[in-house]
Amino acid sequence: MEIYLMQHGSALPKEQDPEEGLSPDGKESIHASGKALKKMGITFDVMLSSPKKRSRQTAAIVAEEVGFPPEKIMETEKVKAMTSPEETITILAEYVGNHRILIAGHLPSVAEVASFLLTEGSKATIEFERGGCCRIDVENLPTHSGHLKWYLTPEQLRLIAS
Repeated sequence: MEIYLMQHGSALPKEQDPEEGLSPDGKESIHASGKALKKMGITFDVMLSSPKKRSRQTAAIVAEEVGFPPEKIMETEKVKAMTSPEETITILAEYVGNHRILIAGHLPSVAEVASFLLTEGSKATIEFERGGCCRIDVENLPTHSGHLKWYLTPEQLRLIAS
């Protein structure tokens, strides 16, 4: 199974948007990330999103760019910012049998899920940036022996997209 973890794009301040949706720069960055993923030949069997507006928008933009049906994006509390990695892995385990899964979520959750999938006991540090994406391959869930295939920053994804 290939697990893709993406932190949502830059959001508007609460004063401008009480729901903190994506800013224009955030939308532009996520469009570039989605275009890069498509250019890399990546499609998804499952897309999970936090119910927060900025994550829903991030998932929807990536879905649009890679050709995933937006109505099939699954919103779940299990990928919110403060969700434990164990809870997120539990929801991922429900999708075993699917090849490629994207989670559009928040920090610290996406970083903690990555660490959980890669190590046991100590924490691996992957410094996520808004709109960046990583791929971790796992043979089964739960696991602490996944393989980090790559992490691409938003700038790298923008270069791939262009």
